[in-house]
Amino acid sequence: MNIAMFSDCYLDLTGGIVSSVNAQKAALEAKGHEVYIFSSGFPRSKRERASLARKKIFMVPSCWLWFRGLTPVSRRPGVIEKWLLKNFPELADFDIFYIHYEAGCSIAGLRLAKKLGIPAAQMMHGREDMGEGNLIPYGFRTMRAYLLNWIHSWYLPHPLKISRDEYLADTLAKAKMWELMVNHANAADLVLSPSEHFRKKLKTYGVKKPIKVVANGYADEKFLPKVAVRELKKGQPLRIIWHSRVSAEKRMMPFLEALKIVEEKSGARILVDIYGGGGDYFRAKRFVRRHKLNVRFYGTVKFAEIQKEINKAHLDVLVSYNFDTFGMTLIEAEAAGVGVFFCDPDMREVVPTGSYVMSESPEVEKMAAALLDLIAHPEKIRKMSEVMIQRRKEVLISNRIDLLIKVFSGMIKK
Repeated sequence: MNIAMFSDCYLDLTGGIVSSVNAQKAALEAKGHEVYIFSSGFPRSKRERASLARKKIFMVPSCWLWFRGLTPVSRRPGVIEKWLLKNFPELADFDIFYIHYEAGCSIAGLRLAKKLGIPAAQMMHGREDMGEGNLIPYGFRTMRAYLLNWIHSWYLPHPLKISRDEYLADTLAKAKMWELMVNHANAADLVLSPSEHFRKKLKTYGVKKPIKVVANGYADEKFLPKVAVRELKKGQPLRIIWHSRVSAEKRMMPFLEALKIVEEKSGARILVDIYGGGGDYFRAKRFVRRHKLNVRFYGTVKFAEIQKEINKAHLDVLVSYNFDTFGMTLIEAEAAGVGVFFCDPDMREVVPTGSYVMSESPEVEKMAAALLDLIAHPEKIRKMSEVMIQRRKEVLISNRIDLLIKVFSGMIKK
């Protein structure tokens, strides 16, 4: 098959979507399929563009002066469509358009698929409703959500309207972001979800197109053939690693507050290594200095370096709540054979039973209580690690890509 991927979250970024796209591209190509990636990006030289093109990765027309935070922003979908048709006439002969986000480049991919009569599959990665609530200042959330819907509806129809409720759309801003997500998904021929719990949420809010669950996978080339069983020996510090964004939606500050309680109550030696950047990065560093916590910050680094540190850790953490649709951090931990700590019951779907510690609720005190219990029962570290090592090959993308290929093949036959 010839497959074109479109994503506004790929070039110049790190995170779950980027990891997922890279792993799937490599696995599809290993199976003999041809994969192009189109993404917005920051300005590049001709030499850099040529290097990307050899990998079949192409930067669509992008804004030079206006960026959404640290994320490159594509130009209007109409501009991107004209550019694609002019520079890539071969797209008309592609078998599948595979879309990975809901902004300009992704909108262009959906519209172009319809114009060319090519099946379009939309992967719904994230909770834009929660991102709106956590990343945008309070006074601007509703206005921004309405504005994004208005602009989005210029290019894709918005027949479905979503009102506030007592479930996930408990503010006007969240309701409008669900409205954008669902109408975007319904513009595709088929919708993909990385997890069953997110599939149910999408269906609850009005996605009418078929929804298939296709779990993200771990890149085979990064998979180490052998990892050691973790064991917290007497006198050793408990080594914890964080390698998600250092931001409000990932709940960095509540985690540090819980860590402070643990150290005060137990006196245990704990060492936390934090990899990643985000809106709470400097706030978190100030908190650590003020309370003299044994926490080290490394910022955004290449995954190869993070992988080495995961292999030294006793525990991996992902303490977001009602936000992550999958949690790539968790399968990265599973691939390394290390147990995980989380707060969100939905994450139980991602890793095997017996491989995790889960707090009773996302409250700071409950997180601290769960960590204190782990410190009191260090044998759990080894048990969780043994489960992860036994199941670690299951997360390889090579063991999961056949389902995606089957889904694509079914779309082509229709």
